[in-house]
Amino acid sequence: MVKADMAELTVEVVTKADNPAKAKAGSDKAVSDFLARLAKSGIAREDIHSANLNLQPEYLYDPETRTNKEIGYRASRQVVVTLRALDKLNDLLDSALQQGINRIHQINFKSSKEQEMIEQARLMAIKDAKQKAAALAEGFGERLDGVWEIRYQAQGPVRPMVYKMSAAARGDIAESYQEAQTSISDRVEVIYRLK
Repeated sequence: MVKADMAELTVEVVTKADNPAKAKAGSDKAVSDFLARLAKSGIAREDIHSANLNLQPEYLYDPETRTNKEIGYRASRQVVVTLRALDKLNDLLDSALQQGINRIHQINFKSSKEQEMIEQARLMAIKDAKQKAAALAEGFGERLDGVWEIRYQAQGPVRPMVYKMSAAARGDIAESYQEAQTSISDRVEVIYRLK
């Protein structure tokens, strides 16, 4: 386990209007306002991803005519932000809502030391494999004669685990987003030759 010191959050704005141009304009304005607020608060442009648009008509089924009638359009855009200062997470969420963002999809807590920790986990997995193989061989009265095959598959994304802080119980909302840990693991499969 390693304490998280950053977060990646995905937020979205969904707007509805009677024509596609208005729906898109509403979505674009909310995202533009949010991006301006992010820049003002010091979030680097490379930590923001917002180049998407989903625009689709909306229909209402009329049971009398058994047809779908177009009633407007829905536009949505997602923004993914990497936040490198967890103490600003609550402010960022409040800012998103103030700028018209109306959906918060997920918050993934991460560590800036993730690659280093993955490498440490891999080295620990290798050491563990060596120790277990030697102990098993010894238990059967055998000795190892080198590695026959190594199988390695990169592990999936790091799994975040969130823990509430005591500050959250006292009502300090900003602090309640800070105590998070991520679980980092790695796995290696090794087949040894016996002497």
